Amino acid sequence: MEKFPITNPDIENYIKTTGSSSDDILKEMEAYASENGFPIIGSMVGPFLRQLAIITGANNILEMGSGYGYSAYWFAGGISDDGKIICTDGDPDNKDKALGYLKRGGFDSKVEFHVGDALELVKNFDGPFDIILNDIDKQGYPDAFDLAIPRLKKGGIFITDNVLWSGRVLSDGPDETTKAIQKFNKKLFNTDGILSSIIPIRDGLGIAVKQ
Repeated sequence: MEKFPITNPDIENYIKTTGSSSDDILKEMEAYASENGFPIIGSMVGPFLRQLAIITGANNILEMGSGYGYSAYWFAGGISDDGKIICTDGDPDNKDKALGYLKRGGFDSKVEFHVGDALELVKNFDGPFDIILNDIDKQGYPDAFDLAIPRLKKGGIFITDNVLWSGRVLSDGPDETTKAIQKFNKKLFNTDGILSSIIPIRDGLGIAVKQ
């Protein structure tokens, strides 16, 4: 099944242009993603992450898949000076880029960046975390769910990007990556002790609150 846009492209463009950030560093990070085909949560989801951090008073955040720090940059602006974001990514170059951007934004003291497989690194942290963001390779999503939920505090939020996978979750003959996302979504809505929803912005944002 071919992918299709989740949000009407004209509406998406309206949101992006109307709500464009005035932060030059974020603009630079977005330009880098566009020029290099690097997947980031983007300017539609970034402000929502910061809002969630502010609303919940989050001060202890874990990112499973941080890339070069775009989501961490948004989170960092929503937590207190003594808050901490644990970032994970498999590429040491992404760590260097992330810390460079975050330092320029004045956020480097809030971030602890670990290089390696997020599914292995997360086992080193018991939590409980206020927020866990999942944005790793999609075939690892079901395992990410199993590792993340026990590490959330009660009332904590588990956020997952790409859960609608450009509409390919509707496929009757899915590839292995799509099967993994479909399996993840079933876990999201059929696991006791969490309340879940999917917000159909960008590529689908899964939100689960631990009860």
